Amino acid sequence: MIVPSARTRCGQQRSRSLRCRLMTYPQYQYPGGVSDKSKVVAGVLQIVLGGFGVGRFYMGDTKTGVIQLVVTLVTCGIGSIWGFIDGILILINGGVDGQGRPLRD
Repeated sequence: MIVPSARTRCGQQRSRSLRCRLMTYPQYQYPGGVSDKSKVVAGVLQIVLGGFGVGRFYMGDTKTGVIQLVVTLVTCGIGSIWGFIDGILILINGGVDGQGRPLRD
């Protein structure tokens, strides 16, 4: 009886075993690699709650969301103007999600 090596799985090293073809998810759930996040929802969230970075958190851009939250807190709310303008720009120009895919309409 041949026992597979403890270091390999699916012909790869154990550290890369999650990349086995039987275990991976499809790369895109939407045609053309479009994000599953809506630009309208992201824009409205950013306009209404942009001072807290909610629209950016929704899009998966946590870094910018945290920065918007900190700026709003440090400036006692005045920094929320940035979130409002950002929401308008998301509605007009669109944007990308945290994985770099364009937001769907």
